[in-house]
Amino acid sequence: MTAIGIIGSKGRMGQALVAAIAEAEHAHAGGADQGDDVAALVGASDVLVDFSSPKALQATLDACVAAGKPIVIGTTGLEDAHHAAIDAAATNIPVLQTGNTSLGVNMLAALVEQAAGRLGDDWDIEIVEMHHRHKVDAPSGTAKLLGEAAARGREIDLANNSESGRDGITGARKKGAIGFAALRGGSVAGDHTVILASDEERIELTHRAENRMIFARGAVKAAGWLAGQSAGRYGMDGVLGLQ
Repeated sequence: MTAIGIIGSKGRMGQALVAAIAEAEHAHAGGADQGDDVAALVGASDVLVDFSSPKALQATLDACVAAGKPIVIGTTGLEDAHHAAIDAAATNIPVLQTGNTSLGVNMLAALVEQAAGRLGDDWDIEIVEMHHRHKVDAPSGTAKLLGEAAARGREIDLANNSESGRDGITGARKKGAIGFAALRGGSVAGDHTVILASDEERIELTHRAENRMIFARGAVKAAGWLAGQSAGRYGMDGVLGLQ
């Protein structure tokens, strides 16, 4: 049994994590939110799961490094400075960071990488995502995860080969680019479709999230797996045995 602490415990994902921890018969070590004593929670936990906010990440990483505790980071909206902080922490502790903890989404990413690698750049790649009206970042962390998978398959850099926010007269689509479209509305938990389109045929790979429990269950599975790893930076491919 692994004692799992939750950073961001009062949010919707925090509540789902409590249920998923009980379902998996692990121990819930407690939760911490803004203003709480993170160090105390870290000390009481075997592994932490963070679904809070990017601005809280550095303090959480510092506490985990100080206590030598592994952490699963599912927080989205991370920027280059956050990833640099994760890289630094991972030299001392096991850190698993992902834009999506769903096992299904990460299997989709593996399929996208394989398809993008085997099909030439005459196949256009578009990633379409839809989320609830309250989501503040776009494209979603999952869309970026899928874009990175496609870029790895193509052996290209996503930052220099992506298109998004098309409006007005945009000109022809750049050959080999990976496109993103973000839709917002209603209470959609998360829909993602990767479209690979050539002149005469099209492949569509889709994942639809029915509720947040899929993310919570994946995060708890990742936490149990990460607790047995050595220091380093990991992804969900390790949890799925896809490395």
